[in-house]
Parts: sequence; C-alpha cells; structure tokens
Amino acid sequence: MSKIEKTIARQKQKIAEGQFYEAHQQLRVITSRYLKATPPSHDSAIDLLFNGAQLLLNAGQGGSGGDLGLYLIDVYNNGAITSDAQSKGRLLTLLRCFPPGEPTKKRFVSEMMGWSAEYSDYPAGDPELHHVAGQLFAEEGEPYDAERHLALGTRDSAPLLTNLEYTWYSTDEPHTAPLYLARALFPFLLVGNLRAANTAFLLFTSKLSSLHPALAAQQISSSVSEARVYPSLPLLNFLSLLLLAVQRGSQDLFRMLQQHYKQVIMETTEGSWDDALQHVGEMYFGIKPPQQGNPLMDMMAGMFGGGGGGGGSKTQRQRVTGPENPAVD
Repeated sequence: MSKIEKTIARQKQKIAEGQFYEAHQQLRVITSRYLKATPPSHDSAIDLLFNGAQLLLNAGQGGSGGDLGLYLIDVYNNGAITSDAQSKGRLLTLLRCFPPGEPTKKRFVSEMMGWSAEYSDYPAGDPELHHVAGQLFAEEGEPYDAERHLALGTRDSAPLLTNLEYTWYSTDEPHTAPLYLARALFPFLLVGNLRAANTAFLLFTSKLSSLHPALAAQQISSSVSEARVYPSLPLLNFLSLLLLAVQRGSQDLFRMLQQHYKQVIMETTEGSWDDALQHVGEMYFGIKPPQQGNPLMDMMAGMFGGGGGGGGSKTQRQRVTGPENPAVD
C-alpha cells in the first residue's frame, strides 16, 4: 500500500467514526505539504483531495467535502492541469456527490467552469460539464441555473432544456407557451447552435399539440418549405418563421418579421426579447445593433431570471409575462 493509500485509509476510518472535522483538517494539512515540496507533487495532492472530498460528501458533509473539492480545482489551476477525461471525471464524480441544496455546490460549479474555460478547447467551458451541471440543477428544482448551463451543453442538452421549459410552462396559462419556448430557443441561437434551437422548437410544439389539442395548428407548405401555424399564438408563429429566416439567411424575411410582429412582441414581452433579437440580427443577418455588447452575456441577462447568480427554486417560479433580468454567473 502506497503512502497516499495509507493516508486515505486513515482518513476514511476517521470519517466512518464521525470525526469529520479532524479528517477535513488533516487532509488539508497533508495536501499543503505535498504542494510545498520541491518540486510540488500535484498528482499526490490531487489524489488526496479527490478521495477525501468524495468520502466527506458521501458522508453528508457538504461544506467540508465542497471545500476540498474547491481546493482540488485550485490545484488544477496552479498546476495547469489540462482538461481531459480523467481530470473532468474527478470533478463530475464530486459534483454528483453533493447533497441537494448544498450552498458550496454552486461555487464548485462556477470554479469548475472557470478552470475548464482556461484549460480546454471551449472558451465558455466544456459542454459535458455544462450538461451534467444543468441536469443536476434541473433535477433539484433550480431552473435558472439549469438554463444557464444547458444552453452551453451537449447535443443531449436540448431535449432536457426543452422538457424543463415545457414542465414549467404547464403550470401557466396556455397562451404563454412562446415565452417559455423562447427561454430555450434564443439561448441556443445566440451560441450559434441552430440545430439545438430547431430541436427545442420541434419538441416543444409537439408536446403542445398533443397536450393542448384546443390550440389548433395549421400546416402550411410550399415548394421550398413548410411550417406549422398557430392562429391563437402569434408569437409562436414568429419563432417558427424566425428559425426559417435564420436557416435561409434571409435578411429581408427577418426585417419583415420584425415589422409584422412588432406590436405583439412589444405588448407581450415588454422589451425582454429586444437584446436577443438584436444579436440574432447581427449574428445571422449582418444587421449591426445600435450598441455593441457581449451577445451571450447580454442574452442571458435578458432571458434568465433568478438574480444574484443564484437559481430559482420550485417555490420561486412565477407566471411568466416575459423573461426576467438576473445577474449572470
């Protein structure tokens, strides 16, 4: 048995005996020694922190386990540990071990994404990390945090985010459907993921048609395209035609849509779609907005609610008259 294995075994015994504070402190002290060695032993520190954090989290010690998890990410950053299957796997394992509602979890996710953005090929963070974080937040009733991460996730994230929005919509009035759909569709468009935006639209409207047959839809087709029209939901028609305009790269169609639906958009969304539509116009049609900004950050600020970087809970969900304006992580 190696020295590290013996250390982990001793701390495992302490944790089993309920000596959580002692195990936590000893793990920090021993890790510090490895990092102060010449040269620093990052591998030993990582092995110790990962195993110690996992043991504490599984014992229900979210604060202590989360602290060691944050220490692990700090070692990743200081040691310039690149993002690969092993380094990501450790973090995902710990993320899944956090007890529901543990406050340290959100900071852990934020630090994890910061490391991934620096040491992977993804400036916004690794999609797999975003997907798992978003999935866990969705399962725990944290819709705003789930939205932020699923918008930057994998191909599997689009159905998950769409189902989240539809479940949320199902507690509201039928005519609010486009407002909830937009919370998935606009983020995907603003990160350049047209495939996911189309997936979100198709899944959401399919559910809508099957569960709300009274919202009659009409299929309109031509020699070059077809679309499903909802006479009672003009904003849903706008989103459908917006996707068509993006696929065609038709600036004329985009401008026509904005003009035709200007009044209903203004009355229904109270300006909450304005920034997203400006950035869509710039990204896909070369229409420069009056003021320049960061498309992703501005879009999230305009689309996602929750405030203060924290997520909403099941009890915090409110009827939607237009997406809210939160702070962004």
